[in-house]
Amino acid sequence: MNDKHQADSWKRMSFKSNKVWVETDAKGNLLVEKGKVLIKYNLKQDYEYRVKPESLKPEDQAIPARKKSTPLKSSLKLQVDKPLKEQDIETDLPDNCIKIYTDGASSGNPGPSGIGILFIYGENKKKISKYIGTATNNIAELTAIKVALEELKRVDLPVRIFSDSSYSIGLLTKNWKPKKNQELVFKIRALMDRFCDLAFIKVKGHSGIKENEVADFLATSAIKKDLL
Repeated sequence: MNDKHQADSWKRMSFKSNKVWVETDAKGNLLVEKGKVLIKYNLKQDYEYRVKPESLKPEDQAIPARKKSTPLKSSLKLQVDKPLKEQDIETDLPDNCIKIYTDGASSGNPGPSGIGILFIYGENKKKISKYIGTATNNIAELTAIKVALEELKRVDLPVRIFSDSSYSIGLLTKNWKPKKNQELVFKIRALMDRFCDLAFIKVKGHSGIKENEVADFLATSAIKKDLL
């Protein structure tokens, strides 16, 4: 497909207040397959979404993220200015809550990178330590959150994600318009919409919170294992 044909096969519209590209036929009509249309946030992105035509709005109804007066659906930021003690964390958590500690690490920024995730649900724990190749620290932090959300099968339970990344929490809870890593951010936002009660809690890194230290260890260990 040449660039001219590709440009003619898509048109700008608004989806959940974000500008997207929507696939059309030769006459500019929405191309509906099985009741849904194909959208992309960027024409060069690899992954695609299919949504119902009625969820799309004219392009001029897209609202710049920084101008929104309400936070992203189902998200919440709890800013912590001093190191949290474990009993302080537990006090504000809802019953039957899934706790997730995420961290990303990069040796070189950009450089060899890894992610670490610790899931806690009642007495059950699960750990993920994964090398993600060459990336920046910010990409690693965001990727850890994305992988954590992809792993969760229960979307009906309260979920609390603990992160020491102000960059990631700002993008995902204040709905800042990303200047970099746009595809990754939009993918995470789409994943967030699946959950009925999802909140982010900001913690300080290397401040003695053992679960956060575990996530950090898992992220850095992934890098070390790949370099061996």
